[in-house]
Amino acid sequence: MKAKREAYIASIKTQLDELNVNLAEIETKIASTTAAAHAQYAEEMMKLHKQSQQVQDKLAEVKVASEETWEGMINSTEKVRDAFINSFRFFKEQLKDKP
Repeated sequence: MKAKREAYIASIKTQLDELNVNLAEIETKIASTTAAAHAQYAEEMMKLHKQSQQVQDKLAEVKVASEETWEGMINSTEKVRDAFINSFRFFKEQLKDKP
């Protein structure tokens, strides 16, 4: 059972790490935008970083949960992760439409 939890945590952490790398790359790209655009993007980036932190917090909860309760936390963890992924994808699509 412990191996199953560790595999789950590793899987979510890998996804989170990949998204955070992509987020950092986007931040680098938007740093060279106009001041107005940069301000708008900065606000969105702040929201994405907050969602990333929420996923990290959920993973931390799963790590310390008892063997009996951690599987019950999967659904809420995945909801937070999915919300982050969807927000990230939406923001990335918005950037494609901008010069």
